[in-house]
Amino acid sequence: MSLIKIVKFEILGDHRGSLVSVESNKNIPFKIKRAYYIFGTKSGISRGYHAHKKLSQVIVCLAGSCRIVLDDGYTREETVISSPSKGLLINGLIWREMHDFSPDCLLLVFASDYYFEPDYIRDYSEFLKTVKGKR
Repeated sequence: MSLIKIVKFEILGDHRGSLVSVESNKNIPFKIKRAYYIFGTKSGISRGYHAHKKLSQVIVCLAGSCRIVLDDGYTREETVISSPSKGLLINGLIWREMHDFSPDCLLLVFASDYYFEPDYIRDYSEFLKTVKGKR
């Protein structure tokens, strides 16, 4: 089973341009409790390097591109996100890393819960211990 799960958004629009509507429990498969965006990431900088115990997220690249690595403790997969009409769904205990941000990269993240530091696992070896303990 692939770790890469893409949510496709319907593009609406006409001669004036395009629009994508995002709705909780519809095209986002959970109730959105938090949204944030990442921009201005300097060249050569990587981000992420953490997992969440329970949080679900959908990451949308509104502009530019970014390479994302997902790891469930057994398999590592990567994808490049570069479309405002597609989101990368990440559920639960998945390690995530973000690399190769284009200079114009703008990521919008929808989260299933409010910021809660105890949900984060920021050490990869701790993440692996947690994953192995769940199986």
